[in-house]
Amino acid sequence: MGNSDLEITPIGLGTWALGGSGWAFSWGKQDDGDSIRAIHRALDHGINWIDTAAVYGLGHAEEVVARALEGIAERPYVFTKCGLVPTSDGNITKHLSRDSIRRECEASLRRLKVAAIDLYQIHWPTERIEDIGEGWAAMAELQKEGKVRYIGVSNFNVEQLRRAQAIAPVTSLQPPYSIIHPDAEKEILPYCLEQHIGVIVYSPMASGLLSGRMTRARALSLPADDWRSRSPDFQEPKLTRNLQLVELLREIGAPHGRSPGEVAIAWTLRHPAVTGAIVGARTPEQVDDFIGAATFRLTEAEIARIAEFMRG
Repeated sequence: MGNSDLEITPIGLGTWALGGSGWAFSWGKQDDGDSIRAIHRALDHGINWIDTAAVYGLGHAEEVVARALEGIAERPYVFTKCGLVPTSDGNITKHLSRDSIRRECEASLRRLKVAAIDLYQIHWPTERIEDIGEGWAAMAELQKEGKVRYIGVSNFNVEQLRRAQAIAPVTSLQPPYSIIHPDAEKEILPYCLEQHIGVIVYSPMASGLLSGRMTRARALSLPADDWRSRSPDFQEPKLTRNLQLVELLREIGAPHGRSPGEVAIAWTLRHPAVTGAIVGARTPEQVDDFIGAATFRLTEAEIARIAEFMRG
């Protein structure tokens, strides 16, 4: 991946939902036992990296990952993120000051129970380009000190990537990328390909919308503590078209024995800039439902069918 010696599987396990409820961008209630079993199932299938973040459940997801990996001899790579800090009123704020990042790193090391984080990422840039300089310099310090092995970013645009690269090499970028949110193709993915920056995309199934398990009734009745209940993708007028896309993905996947979600993930992996896709799972069964995407390849004709639908 990028300038690192990390050899990662095409799919990594995402843990956003494993943080549980009680924070601003939660997916609702989550059973820790299910979370741990999902992590174990992913490892059983050969997935060798887990992506988490300090903000997921305000530290809880990192703690769950640590519990799941206790006693495992062949540990996967563990990636986590910083830069989103909870406030006293329950909101989340962006902080890229040197002191804040160093505090977050120490807290993540404790929660994850590791001596070093394999990939440490700035979760979101701030609006001020100057903040990126201070934050990225702090990340480079942590790498030199051996607290983190490699450093990357998430949700950065090309200008922000250039700002970071002027200070220290960027190992990886984590952008949102899916069939219904392909904007990264315009500038970000070509830039990363040119600069040899690794890319691990998130939400390849559009937060479960393209998994094949999301129905209209379920989408419209998501609980208030599930952030997706506020997402336009899960509401009309977009919902109907998104579910029509799912049916197309089902048609494409059926002859290969693949789920709509596996088709959606494979679509992101087809791009030459993409190193891997982060896919979340809340149960072992959800892991079983998407793992085939790691080896599934879409034909040019199938890719063209999806492109034709999206143009329509």
